Amino acid sequence: MRLFQKSILSFLILVLGSIHSIAANEVVNGIFTTTIFQKNIKSMMMFREGWRLSYPITELNSDVKLKLIFDDLSDEVKTYHYKIIHCNADWTQSNLSDSEYLDGSIFQNYIQNYQFSFNTYTSYIHYDLSLPNEDINFKVSGNYVIQIYENYNEDEIILSHRFMITEKQVMVEADVMRPVLSIFKDNSQQINISVNYSSFLLDDPYQDIKLVVLQNGRWDNALKGLKPLFDNNGILDYNYQMENVFEGGSEFRWFDIKSLRYQSPYIRSIDFEDNAYHVYLFPEEDRSRKQYFYEEDLNGKYYVEIQEEQNNDTDADYVNVYFEFPSEEALFEAEFYVLGELSNWEISEKNKMTYDESSQSYKLDLLLKQGYYNYHICSAKTSDSPGELRYSEGNHYETENDYIVLVYYTDKRRYYDRLIGYQIVNSLRK
Repeated sequence: MRLFQKSILSFLILVLGSIHSIAANEVVNGIFTTTIFQKNIKSMMMFREGWRLSYPITELNSDVKLKLIFDDLSDEVKTYHYKIIHCNADWTQSNLSDSEYLDGSIFQNYIQNYQFSFNTYTSYIHYDLSLPNEDINFKVSGNYVIQIYENYNEDEIILSHRFMITEKQVMVEADVMRPVLSIFKDNSQQINISVNYSSFLLDDPYQDIKLVVLQNGRWDNALKGLKPLFDNNGILDYNYQMENVFEGGSEFRWFDIKSLRYQSPYIRSIDFEDNAYHVYLFPEEDRSRKQYFYEEDLNGKYYVEIQEEQNNDTDADYVNVYFEFPSEEALFEAEFYVLGELSNWEISEKNKMTYDESSQSYKLDLLLKQGYYNYHICSAKTSDSPGELRYSEGNHYETENDYIVLVYYTDKRRYYDRLIGYQIVNSLRK
């Protein structure tokens, strides 16, 4: 019987998604982002094929492909096409034409791989796409955005996702340490970087090189615009003591909904109503004044998995997850958000918590696929400001974090930003 039951919630989401889709051309300040534009699209991820916890970065002309996956909460197969846009280092569109950065069939490529959900209360169709593929390949390195749209109509974008194609033109070395300056010593992390360009011809490394550093794949608090302190015979030194410092944060909160037959840690109750599961997490504690505590995590990522079935992509069900963050009063100078890969690292209305005076707490419910999830509760003054952890999670120099160092070179002949090197380092694992 379960196979034939239709979730009322799934139907409502499908209808609302078709009515309230976000305008396709909503690109704030010309900057392309990782965003879901329709409410019926869920569980979007992009990673190196075969490694779902990896970052969406691969090398030019490499055998390692990137894979994009997402679910459409629908019973009907859609005609989804995609286009790929080359971007500058700041994620604005570059001056290159399609034929200058893509090889193969540039127009009207469509997603051919899909599977129907099996034995789930919420019906959905799982789509996946690998890049490069037999239809399309990349000619140049740099930042890219893939946009998926429906019915051959580029005004009906359902999602966009950033990814990066890199070259091995420079050697990047990085090390994460406890900050030198006392004002950062207990709550932050300092990343020292050097870029060896001795085998790569540069006219002016101080102007032609752009350095970007990400913490755990986040772009909202990325370090940008850092210039080298000096050039030591082809090695650019970025070993500052202030400009290269990140707030440390805390280890990520987590919950496990791989099985709905029992309550794993941090889950208060599991209810089944209206043909859908509802998972209520225990109210979150304020960790801003607590001492550091190490707990192994996924640095904000999640993975889809169901314990009782075989195919995670199609057998995992969708669950309403309820978050609650107690606060005696509303924080008027900022809002709270649930932040992580589960929210595409966005600061937006989709993951903003609402203050409930009756329970004196911030609340949010998200529809999530069964699996294992990491997240933070952050505060932000506006959707354009970075998420801060000082009021909810606290900051510690000991926290385990990933750092991604990206090195761009502005090609003056064709005037676009090449991604000529990168490095991923961890604050604990050397």
